[in-house]
Amino acid sequence: MNILLIVISSLLIAIVLLQSGKAESTSSIVSGGTADLYSNRKERGGELFITRLTFLLGVAFFVICIIM
Repeated sequence: MNILLIVISSLLIAIVLLQSGKAESTSSIVSGGTADLYSNRKERGGELFITRLTFLLGVAFFVICIIM
């Protein structure tokens, strides 16, 4: 069980680092630019897969932690 937790933790860290930054427009929010604040951006292809994989690995991590 410990080895599985280590593997899931490592994969979760790697996948999070691979994700593109969703807070790219933070500087425009602070500076007052609201043009991109309400834009609807859909994830497609690889980005959608990485997001779903991150969610699944996160759930698996918490479930294993609670079981342990």
